[in-house]
Amino acid sequence: MADLLQHTLVVSGIRLPLDAIEGDVYFKAKKELKRLGLASENAQYRIWRRSVDARKKDDIRLVWSVAVTCPISDAVRERIEAGAIPGVSLLKEEPIPEPSGTQPLPHPPVVVGSGPAGLFCALLLARNGYRPTLLERGGNVQERKAAIAAFSASRVLDTETNVQFGCGGAGTFSDGKLVTRVNDPLTAFVMDTFVHFGAPEDIRINAKPHIGTDILCHVTERMIDEIEKLGGKVLFHTRLDGMTAHGGNITAAVTNRGEIPAGALVLAVGHSARDTYSMLMERGCAMEAKPFSVGVRVEHLQSDIDAALYGRFAGHPALGHAEYHLSHNTHERGVYSFCMCPGGYVMAASSEEGGVVVNGMSRRARDGANANSAIAVSVFPSDFGGTPRGALALQRQIEHAAFLAGGADYSVPLTTMGDFLGDTSVRRIGRVQPTYMDGAAYRFATPGDYLPSFATDALRGAMRAFERNIRGFTAPDTLLSGAETRTSAPLRILRVPETRTAVGYDNFYPAGEGAGYAGGITSAALDGLRTAMAIMSRYRAL
Repeated sequence: MADLLQHTLVVSGIRLPLDAIEGDVYFKAKKELKRLGLASENAQYRIWRRSVDARKKDDIRLVWSVAVTCPISDAVRERIEAGAIPGVSLLKEEPIPEPSGTQPLPHPPVVVGSGPAGLFCALLLARNGYRPTLLERGGNVQERKAAIAAFSASRVLDTETNVQFGCGGAGTFSDGKLVTRVNDPLTAFVMDTFVHFGAPEDIRINAKPHIGTDILCHVTERMIDEIEKLGGKVLFHTRLDGMTAHGGNITAAVTNRGEIPAGALVLAVGHSARDTYSMLMERGCAMEAKPFSVGVRVEHLQSDIDAALYGRFAGHPALGHAEYHLSHNTHERGVYSFCMCPGGYVMAASSEEGGVVVNGMSRRARDGANANSAIAVSVFPSDFGGTPRGALALQRQIEHAAFLAGGADYSVPLTTMGDFLGDTSVRRIGRVQPTYMDGAAYRFATPGDYLPSFATDALRGAMRAFERNIRGFTAPDTLLSGAETRTSAPLRILRVPETRTAVGYDNFYPAGEGAGYAGGITSAALDGLRTAMAIMSRYRAL
């Protein structure tokens, strides 16, 4: 008889009513394994994933996946890996490797940026004895909160500490959404790490996990504390202004507080550090323009979205508030929803003087009256001359136009859906109240005042198409504000795949969303982890 080895299987597609309890899920999983001839008395069960199937409004269900650890034969394992047993797959988790590098580090590695890529990179390095120095141009969480409140109250922008810059990066003041399309076995490690530092347990199993800005602020603070306890150094208000290099070897980070010796340099600055991009361009660093998106923030009453998507089940405690993800193709461009924030707020997300930028944020409870989401239109390199400088120039042009359209005092340019689509011309707020700067800073202006015509044309067609997906999406009192320009980095810093080092450099590691290799909190964290692993596989711990 062939030896049976322990494996973890994932039994997927278990559809149950909203009121089903955990025992019902396990019973259904056991029944399915028995039907497939895989039942085992010694199996261990745990919930692996939970999602909502709302395709039928009169029969909304929760869909569960269960991880089952049990002994199976090699023959069964091979059948599962070949996809021959529908609804069952092998769970592949990748352990973090031990350091294996032998090359000595003359100085601790320097990690620039404390967003998810930088935080996870520095944390993993600290846990393995590398004593990294983490640089952040902005302030700590409390300083960020104070700067954001002051901006709302006085309209005086702090260009170093704001929604984009500071402890935790831009994602801290969003919704803390952890959804990713990256199929990386280290994703579970990212979720476990967030939970370890105070995130809710349910992020491990929800198909659309989110932490919430209010909790994510505390999580990032605890991660910073851990890095320091493990021998790392964290320097806030320390901006990277240049690099000292000999040949292709970085020897120091040049900052506004002086030079900091660097055995290796990890650049994880996020998508808004345009001065850093300019510095790298002046140095001749290899980079390329890439597609990005621009658009508006759309605000509905959350109760309307709940009713449209969940019907009579709206408000059921097993569902929470409804979320949507929409896409439309004009045959020339894609238009899609991005960073949808149930029960959220539109944030003043400017980081440069003379520009208005919007983003979305939700607390953990998602208890705001409005739902908001970016509706973004694809921008191609051909739209801006195909160069990184052209990409940055187009973003700035749109943001400055939005600043002027809002009255040149950081008020947001805003219109209603009825006015935008030409159904009304009332310039009056209806049921949906604006949330940008607590609803106290807006001026009526059309998206055509700040977006290119290709974007406004695509938005009009997409809004009408989205009405077919969500009834009431184009309700006349829906609000549109802008400009949404920071959905992703508009360029990519080229790196060698095998080493993850920048082209032409020996110890310079571009990482995360700002380097053009991630799109969201989880994928950025993963890129930061794999960058740390590349350093650990090459260099000896200090």
